[in-house]
Amino acid sequence: MARLAQTDGLTDIQQEILSTVREFVDKEIIPVATELEHRDEYPTQIVEGLKDLGVFGLMIPEEYGGLGESLLTYALTVEEIARGWMSVSGIINTHFIVAYMLKQHGTQEQKDYFLPKMAAGEIRGAFSMSEPALGSDVSAISSKGVRDGEEFVLTGQKMWLTNGGSSTLVAVLCRTDEGHPEGTAPHKSMTTFLVEKEAGFGEVRPGLTIPGKIEKMGYKGVDTTELIMDGLRIPADRVLGGETGRGFYHMMDGVEVGRVNVAARGCGVAQRAFELGVAYAQQRQTFGKPIAQHQAIQFKLAEMATKVEAAHAMMVNAARKKDSGQRNDLEAGMAKYLASEYCKEVVEDAFRIHGGYGFSKEYEIERLYREAPMLLIGEGTAEIQKMIIGRRLLEEYRIQG
Repeated sequence: MARLAQTDGLTDIQQEILSTVREFVDKEIIPVATELEHRDEYPTQIVEGLKDLGVFGLMIPEEYGGLGESLLTYALTVEEIARGWMSVSGIINTHFIVAYMLKQHGTQEQKDYFLPKMAAGEIRGAFSMSEPALGSDVSAISSKGVRDGEEFVLTGQKMWLTNGGSSTLVAVLCRTDEGHPEGTAPHKSMTTFLVEKEAGFGEVRPGLTIPGKIEKMGYKGVDTTELIMDGLRIPADRVLGGETGRGFYHMMDGVEVGRVNVAARGCGVAQRAFELGVAYAQQRQTFGKPIAQHQAIQFKLAEMATKVEAAHAMMVNAARKKDSGQRNDLEAGMAKYLASEYCKEVVEDAFRIHGGYGFSKEYEIERLYREAPMLLIGEGTAEIQKMIIGRRLLEEYRIQG
């Protein structure tokens, strides 16, 4: 049989892109991923290779120098990259969310200026919504943008920026009271600002500081940071879309793309865990035969493979729904929820199959075991996904009368 998680109905171009990316992953990422991860080292050479392949412009329209591909192509590409090393897929995720938000909501001037440079990988994107005391309650954002003539002055502290140090463009969500009287719903008084900065740490432009990398259990290599704004001045023409009060909608649209991405990452990590588990089970012998011949291990492999297939199918469905122009928050929430939970379970089963060796840093499964938990939290916890799913189901199945 073919390997797991195949996708029907792909074009020749999509198949060629995925074949090229898979070959790159097998040759350039998997052999070095664990070593780089253990050193918490940014994968510069890998990122340069992805730039050469055109991955940073995958979803950016051709008129701006990108490949003009679909969310499905992007999600399947992310799945392949995460199979090699999840941190690398994180490096391109926030870049794509910002590029998508610009494509969908930016002014023509903003698109013309940013998208060609983003397609080439010259400008690298990050987006900033969360804050230290915020969690999942986006309505409680306290960072502020106050108009001062032809500029806005931004003040506040943001948290959990993927690519916070390496990015040169950050989409930052702040509260703006301009034109929104007291009592206005919180989500109607938020604005997305396009903040350009230097790559690196410390004061990266006047009024903007990236303190340094946050130390993490897993998801290493990629830089995760805070962002501190203290009198940061931003020209009014760097308000995304040119209109205040639309930031919440911009971010939620981008997060839907991000949730498909996280689902794809979960699929990729689960696939790799299955590959490691099924290979080890055929090599390791106990009681005179490979452990793959023991029924208990075969049951585990059967469950793992079924979860990989189910998560992949839901991720593909969510991507195709978004590509069709339809609302996909239900499908994206379901895909993100299922794929992240199944990823954790498949990785743990592969860890168990490895026995004591799974606890050794010599084996790749140890890295995957530390990486999988991030997917349970990124782009909204399981509880947030279930809230979204439940509300949408009640909308669809509301009884009359």
